[in-house]
Amino acid sequence: MVILRKIACILVSGLVSVTFCMLNCFGVDNQQTLQYQEENRPLSTFSQGKNPGEKKPVNYQQVAGLIDLRTTYSDGAHDLDFLIDLAKKRGFEVLFINDHDRMAMEYGIFPFRNIIRKREELPSINSRGAEKYFQGIKLAAQQHPEMILIPGSETAPFYYWTGSPFKDNLTAHNWERHLLIMGLENPQDYKNLPVLHNGFSTRYARQLSSLSIIFLILMLLGLILAAKRGYSRILGIVIIVNASLMLIEFNPFKSSLFDQYSGDQGYLPYQELIDYVEDKGGMTFWTHPEAGAGVNARKGPITVKTPKHPESLLMTKGYTGFATIYGTWTTITEPGKEWDRVLLEYCRGERNTPAWGISTADYHKEGESGGRLGDFPTVFLVKKKTREGILSALKQGRMYACRPSDNSRRFVLEDFSVSDSLAETSAIMGNTIKLDNNPKISIKISSSDKENYAINVRLIRSGELINTFAGTTPFVVNFEDDYVKPGKQIYYRLDIPGKLVSNPIFVKFRRE
Repeated sequence: MVILRKIACILVSGLVSVTFCMLNCFGVDNQQTLQYQEENRPLSTFSQGKNPGEKKPVNYQQVAGLIDLRTTYSDGAHDLDFLIDLAKKRGFEVLFINDHDRMAMEYGIFPFRNIIRKREELPSINSRGAEKYFQGIKLAAQQHPEMILIPGSETAPFYYWTGSPFKDNLTAHNWERHLLIMGLENPQDYKNLPVLHNGFSTRYARQLSSLSIIFLILMLLGLILAAKRGYSRILGIVIIVNASLMLIEFNPFKSSLFDQYSGDQGYLPYQELIDYVEDKGGMTFWTHPEAGAGVNARKGPITVKTPKHPESLLMTKGYTGFATIYGTWTTITEPGKEWDRVLLEYCRGERNTPAWGISTADYHKEGESGGRLGDFPTVFLVKKKTREGILSALKQGRMYACRPSDNSRRFVLEDFSVSDSLAETSAIMGNTIKLDNNPKISIKISSSDKENYAINVRLIRSGELINTFAGTTPFVVNFEDDYVKPGKQIYYRLDIPGKLVSNPIFVKFRRE
């Protein structure tokens, strides 16, 4: 009888070990499944860049706004009222508030990483309460009706560890690979974001329930044995304790399918976040993809490494856009580089949506590193200055990014349009125009202080620099391109390097 009990103990212990191995393997298999689902996911029917050319010019007004502002609700130094008052003084009419939705790191000891762990968390939207965050912005909007306030967040869906805390080489990778979320205003949508450490979630519970059942079966077996006497009772208690610990470790109610211990997962966690926000009707923007501040930084006992990641534009789909101008000099907008490759994929029908460009401030504190509120405006083209008008322009690409000079003077893109040679129809940024003859490009640029300044304007067609116009503000060019390719879709965009970046205008040539 004793021998039989020992054999039963060995078998049950083996079952527990096998189950734990299955748990470790599950993370990889599940992520591979997610990758397969993403590669075979049906394309969305919504397309952002196919607004038809307008037969009569529409009088759009330009509204300057600031994107990517932090407040004291997360790691910003100023409250919302301070930002509003300062923005008013500097001539801005739209503020996008992007506090962090979750700022937490965890490191746990194997094999019970979710039980024996160290957690560090800073104030954020979800740690302090998403409802309170949105209520505060709504109240401020009521108190300042002349200022359009649009809430959102900055998000870091994923990071992973290498090294060991016992060898002083513990490193967090991709901690600063961030996206901005805009257009989501239901607090519950932020509570359910698929990011690490975001708390209790039922989003993946059904998907993870099959393995949870194994632990429950083990617990039931343990209860049966614990009801007996002698050695069986001890064995039952051991099984119950181990199965309970493994169920807690497995956690079917986690906020993300990924964990920080399984190595680099590529762009799968970010695509999961992008898809979630898109499904909820929101927008996502890659922010500071070429920033160097987090490439290799020491923070207390750990090292944080976030390499520049311009490839993020190519490795993900369905996002709304990215930062073309911010505190770092970028190469991503150079002719033929990542942005153009994405736009060409859209023109070939390989993407549902183009990627739009914005300016992002990453603003935390006035004067920090010499920065000021207003250093990185995004100018929106709207028919009416309303909150809905701004969000529509953002979603459809009717805006341009700019960087003012030290005295806050900036270039104003008064006109950038494409028309047919007879000027019967025209299109502006974000629109598509159908042509069967030479495209005519109209450009008009002035300075916000109405003074004269030398400028060089680059005109880019489908990733190729086709002309550089030198002149002085106020600057006017009417250029007729002799490029006509029946049945093909192309685009035009322009920039003043380091100072202004337009969004593209698409041209679709009719078939002969």
